[in-house]
Amino acid sequence: MAKVALITGAGSGIGAASALALAEAGWSLALCGRRLERLEAVADRVRAHGADALAVRADVGDPEAVARLFEAVEARFSRLDLLFNNAGTGAPPTPLEDLSLDAWRRVVDTNLTGAFLCAQGALRLMKRQSPRGGRIINNGSISAHAPRPNSAPYTATKHALTGLTRSLALDGRAFDIGCGQIDIGNAETALTARMSGGVAQADGRIAAEPVMDVTEVARAVVYMAGLPLSANVLFMTVMATKMPFVGRG
Repeated sequence: MAKVALITGAGSGIGAASALALAEAGWSLALCGRRLERLEAVADRVRAHGADALAVRADVGDPEAVARLFEAVEARFSRLDLLFNNAGTGAPPTPLEDLSLDAWRRVVDTNLTGAFLCAQGALRLMKRQSPRGGRIINNGSISAHAPRPNSAPYTATKHALTGLTRSLALDGRAFDIGCGQIDIGNAETALTARMSGGVAQADGRIAAEPVMDVTEVARAVVYMAGLPLSANVLFMTVMATKMPFVGRG
């Protein structure tokens, strides 16, 4: 029987690429996001690889929507072997003193509360299923290590996600549940298209930054997901080799 993975933010970018890579590796996929038409398009591509796919529209920051999501996953597949907490968002670069509370809350609700709610649903299912156990992979960011200018909401949530990863790894291990985090730098997606036009640097310059193929991130996710539950990648950084991260600031 194929293992089952749930990916949030699966309608595009890293989520979609990871879904296709997992499908090629023989996984069944549950795909979550806010735009059902995008999810269905990815689901069709997953099925073209011979894998089963379920598309569920859900806002991960909404507890009721997350509860319905996990009900749908269990009803369709009866178990869950992997949660990839990939859904994320940011706020436009804004000086902290000018940032609205609504903008702050929107990022926190998606990046942190959404990851918490989905991890909660995954833990409940992974603990009671037979055989029990599974894996959670959180999509961190190199911003979990060093911020970009004027990125307080995104950076704060990614630092917090690191704490959530460590807590999940500790609390889950008695139940055969592993947790790891993949910190990604400049994967080429629609969200990083602005990199080629120049982004703010720590010294005030605006400079273009190199990017890497998003399929390399997907390959890393497949590797982390494919480990036996006796092994775990706690943290992995995958980044464009020449991006200005090491030594940033």
